[in-house]
Amino acid sequence: MPNKAAGRKALRQTKKHFAWNTARKEAFKTAIKKALKAASGDEAKKLVVVAQKALDKAAKRGVIKKNAAARKISRLMKKVAALKK
Repeated sequence: MPNKAAGRKALRQTKKHFAWNTARKEAFKTAIKKALKAASGDEAKKLVVVAQKALDKAAKRGVIKKNAAARKISRLMKKVAALKK
């Protein structure tokens, strides 16, 4: 436990940021899973857009890196395109 006020504040901030970042990670992971489990092509298209938005938000906020988000989006698009065939 920190002794100084600044240390206590930093600990509070870390806990808060950890909670937000965890929620953002869960959001894009579930969005990806839903998109991959989509039954029809039209439904998959809509869910891919939601997943892409969640990944971009996570990258913007620094939860994951920009290139990691781009890589995940690319792989998702590839898998969804394969599902349509």
